[in-house]
Amino acid sequence: MTPSSVEQSACNLSFSMWQEHMWPILALEFPLALAGNAFAIYRFVACERPWHAGIVYSFHLAVSGLFYALSLPFLAAYYYPPKHWRYGLALCKLERFLFSCNLYGSIFFLTCISLNRYVGIVHPFLAHRRLEPRQAWLLSSAGWLLVAILCAPTLHFSELQPQGNRTECLGSATEQQLHRYLPYSLVLAVLGCGLPFLLTISSYAAILRTVCRNPHLTPPEKQQVGRLVGVGVGLYAISYLPYHTLRNLNLGQRLAAGGSCSLLIHSAYQLSKVLVTLNICAHPVLYGALASSMRGWCSALCRQGGGSPPPDMALKG
Repeated sequence: MTPSSVEQSACNLSFSMWQEHMWPILALEFPLALAGNAFAIYRFVACERPWHAGIVYSFHLAVSGLFYALSLPFLAAYYYPPKHWRYGLALCKLERFLFSCNLYGSIFFLTCISLNRYVGIVHPFLAHRRLEPRQAWLLSSAGWLLVAILCAPTLHFSELQPQGNRTECLGSATEQQLHRYLPYSLVLAVLGCGLPFLLTISSYAAILRTVCRNPHLTPPEKQQVGRLVGVGVGLYAISYLPYHTLRNLNLGQRLAAGGSCSLLIHSAYQLSKVLVTLNICAHPVLYGALASSMRGWCSALCRQGGGSPPPDMALKG
């Protein structure tokens, strides 16, 4: 047996191991994600009045998570050994499309939230004049359209692949389409993750600098801002960045080696797939943070600028 065949056998064993542990994780995520996102939507609709831009973006983030949560039972049943897709080609393509839309929709709305926080904290008077709910709804609609266009090629690449008496629903592409799928995957990584990450990290750096220098905010208030920033950056560091990096490394290695895999890269990529699906459970943590009023911070920042904000000026996102 050659070294390459030994490594390929090890990759197959690693893949089987991850699949066996994937279905209980997905089954556990379903009630948590469904309850968390549904409660967030209920809270926004029933308790938040009036809506401001941050709540609009958070509402769409919750809707994105809820739609994907509804697909988790099918995915858990798919990964339950022996792994077999029973729902046909159309639902296979739809599930992969929903996963991509949830992933990049989440990143888009998290970026909108971070930019909204940046304007509201660093430029509070500009926020009051410019960040209206109507504009947030228009931007959210444009965001959904952009995400749908960005994810549409997954409807083409996702295919059913027979494996003996089982059928797989491919999350990437067949070996014959891999040379076309890799450039698309790199575009997704740059436009769907890299650029939003740069915007988010730049916004949070400016927020921390502004908050730390402001004498009107108490240490607990500054710590709360730090926790909000930490949650936003943590989603990228733990979930989004590793997933995109390892996915493209794995695809590149498969393409270069004619379909075989690297055990280390493959195992790390499988772990990143688990972590990225957990983001829909982590979002309700963000909702709780967004729902806590930051009116005092805006008041302090406006007082520093020599005025006081209007009564309806509140930044929660």
